[in-house]
Amino acid sequence: MSGFPRSVVVGGSGAVGGMFAELLRKAGSHTLVVDLVPPPGRQDACLVGDVTAPGPELAAALRDADLVLLAVHEDVALKAVAPVTRLMRPGALLADSLSVRTGMAAELAAHAPGVQHVGLNPMFAPAAGMISRPVAAVVTRDGPGVTALLRLVESGGGRPVRLTAEEHDRTTAVTQALTHAVILSFGLALARLGVDVRTLTATAPPPHQVLLALLARVLGGTPEVYGDIQRSNPRAASARRALAEALRSFVSLVGDDPDRAGAPDPAGDPGHPRGNDGAGDLDGVFEELRRLMGPELAAGQDHCQELFRTPHRTDDEGEKDR
Repeated sequence: MSGFPRSVVVGGSGAVGGMFAELLRKAGSHTLVVDLVPPPGRQDACLVGDVTAPGPELAAALRDADLVLLAVHEDVALKAVAPVTRLMRPGALLADSLSVRTGMAAELAAHAPGVQHVGLNPMFAPAAGMISRPVAAVVTRDGPGVTALLRLVESGGGRPVRLTAEEHDRTTAVTQALTHAVILSFGLALARLGVDVRTLTATAPPPHQVLLALLARVLGGTPEVYGDIQRSNPRAASARRALAEALRSFVSLVGDDPDRAGAPDPAGDPGHPRGNDGAGDLDGVFEELRRLMGPELAAGQDHCQELFRTPHRTDDEGEKDR
């Protein structure tokens, strides 16, 4: 059993909400999906309602629920805290799937300091499945319901990783906002260089193949989602600034672009970084980054070797299948 005989998943028609609703149902919970718009062709599988202003039917469901999970946009979730927690019975659990934690922590402190609460942020696209994948878990107020929900995530194959709200937002600014900025900036650079991607795909060494694959994966997503990650996390701007500063440092390290009109060729100048191929400076950078990686360096190298060992299929034209 799930530990939650009755559960309400608000936003359960979406990908993340649907994943949690299915997890609860499989564990035996009587799960009600609530949304503003029911999924196409499944009007009977969803209660249409506004969680920020619950009507009589939704209010009754919230009163009876052992778990209320908000799988909605941050603006909606924050507005819903006060009206939802006023209806929830003592001992019931409130959960959410927000990708930014500090705002929810403040809202709970103001309106529901005594309510058990955990935020669950799946660090993967729901279509990829939960098996062996991390789920960031931010516990605002612990209790039996929190323990039961984290165990349910584990039983579904997920790996709950406990973080504070501050740790979560600082970490996801790197793992999500910075990572997406790197990938999309790589794509923008390709566009500015005017390269032919088919030629790149046919000739690319493994590191470039991986970057092209990452770009293709991101482009298969929704711009609104990626934009929201960049704008909503209060730490994301610092991550982007760090990326821009790091690129400027790297450009300075290896020398200016020799294609720049009027730029002197530094190759013959031993005092210029590129006069010695920047090797001395890069030695320092490599040592710094090796120290940063620490014990994870060897594991990362092994992981990369496994990625590069994966054979690349070809289609009928001989093109590599990304």
